[in-house]
Amino acid sequence: MLIKALCDYYDILAKKGSVLPAGYSKVNIHYLISLTADGKIDEIIDCQKKELVQSGKKTKEKKVPIEMVMPQRTEKPGIDANIAEHRPLYIFGLNLDKDHLTPEDRTDKAKKSHEAFVKENLEFIENLQSPLISAYKNFLNSWKPEEEVENKWLLGLGKDYQKSGFAFCLSGNPDCLLHEESAVKKKWEEEYTKRAEQGDDARKAQCAVTGEQVPIARIHSKIKGVYGGLATGSVLIGFNNDSENSYGNEQSYNSNISETAMKKYTEALNFLLSTNKHKAMLDEMTIVFWAMSSQETYEDLFMKMFFGQQDQMDAEKTDAMLKNLLKDAKDVQVTEERLQSLDIIDPNVDFYMLGLKPNSSRLSVKFIIRRRYADVLWNIAKFQKDLQVSDDFHSVALWQIKREMISPKSKNDKVNPALISRLLETILNGGTYPVSLLETIIRRVKTDEGSGKINAIRAGIIKACINNRESKEELKVSLDKTNQTPAYLCGRLFAVLEKLQQDASNNSLNRTIKDAYFASASAKPALVFPKLIRLAQNHLNKVKYPVYYNKLIGEIMDGLQGEFPETLRLTDQGRFDVGYYQQNQDLWKKSSKSEETEEK
Repeated sequence: MLIKALCDYYDILAKKGSVLPAGYSKVNIHYLISLTADGKIDEIIDCQKKELVQSGKKTKEKKVPIEMVMPQRTEKPGIDANIAEHRPLYIFGLNLDKDHLTPEDRTDKAKKSHEAFVKENLEFIENLQSPLISAYKNFLNSWKPEEEVENKWLLGLGKDYQKSGFAFCLSGNPDCLLHEESAVKKKWEEEYTKRAEQGDDARKAQCAVTGEQVPIARIHSKIKGVYGGLATGSVLIGFNNDSENSYGNEQSYNSNISETAMKKYTEALNFLLSTNKHKAMLDEMTIVFWAMSSQETYEDLFMKMFFGQQDQMDAEKTDAMLKNLLKDAKDVQVTEERLQSLDIIDPNVDFYMLGLKPNSSRLSVKFIIRRRYADVLWNIAKFQKDLQVSDDFHSVALWQIKREMISPKSKNDKVNPALISRLLETILNGGTYPVSLLETIIRRVKTDEGSGKINAIRAGIIKACINNRESKEELKVSLDKTNQTPAYLCGRLFAVLEKLQQDASNNSLNRTIKDAYFASASAKPALVFPKLIRLAQNHLNKVKYPVYYNKLIGEIMDGLQGEFPETLRLTDQGRFDVGYYQQNQDLWKKSSKSEETEEK
């Protein structure tokens, strides 16, 4: 399904002119090698552009390479040179050893690479003419690696030497690039066509994607842009071990994917990974998404609704969209009228979402989801509705949910990728939220300290998980005084006792009963609450409105019928947490109103 979907998306991109023509690759270029007419290097020009990058609360300026379109790069392992080479080892034949250059290494790779580069490129430009091509030919014939170990231009690059990409230009004319010369491009396209025709003699079989009898790809092009992957890229499909071979087939002959299909799916996936409009990061997983449409409205709306927006105006617009989709809670699907109001042309377009992680030299597909776009929007809107614990609607981004799953004090805690994958599938497909999500959030509530112990997002996640498993909506959006569940009532009572303690001390305490007893009270109420009730008697004598608190405590105790549960199971601990949060919010809201009244 994945390869076929990417091939179909390639066809859509090709009509827009958004993908490379056959025979070309995008290459990251950091520096230009400026050549004089006699082939000497008179300058190494830094062509990187500067971008502002957000790092925590600070904005830093960072250099990024320029992406250039060059003759197709080789994907073969071992020594194999490119036309208009960009790799320093091939161009210069020198290794950087600490702070000095040397042509020597254990396997003579530098020497062999440079020789392959010179041979391949001299043969290619043999009958081509232009000032830059002549300078390039002179460079190929005159450059001697063993004589250039003290080259000031290369040494000046320092550690950037080995990890940078290079392109050739003519001295005094940095806009005149070798790979853009019309003679070079014409010769390359002729040669590429000839190579493709010679591929007819390659191994033919039925393509698993198109079903045609065509040449099968032996090696698949590399995918770049996946977080944590190799800088040179990683393959999505590859066979390196004898144990993976079938019926004597080697490498990717085992996959039966044609050369054409291989180029389509790799080009489409590289396009998606090259832009932030089609990808997002979640821990160490790269999430890629696309709609089978030439318009990017689908991805833009999905990004806003699912991953959230940092911009306040965009966030307000997103919340308005979600509320519009959920005007009628009785709807079981998003109506076409509402989608059209959001400038969505076709609610039936297919939408894909893919999770990728690097695994050695290959990519691991953690999940793949395919849904009708209208269903995706509805499920996201429904999920956002489930998370609300206030009448004031605010959408919650996926990264915010992930943040609540880890300790705020830890710098190394990571969310289990399996849990994230399962949650993503549940949100987009509908269904039951994973039990491990509820377990993780409740554990964080019990163990974390401070104001972040139980907040709107954590309470919303717990509420969503519990309601998701019940036949009816048990936990409401805000405080529900009709809810007589013992666990919910215990949570409410704990919030009242904590507020009573704070009012009795004029909010001067650094540590309240929440810091000392919350975890034990939510697990074993009968063990903790009798002690808290006794402490509350002392606090009642110090507050301004003891009758108010007495009445509130009495109402909750009546619901409990004077008995506290011995233990609370996991879901009941969740009910305790939500009851505590909703009662706490209600108390502070009333307290604020009282203060405003007194001021007036």
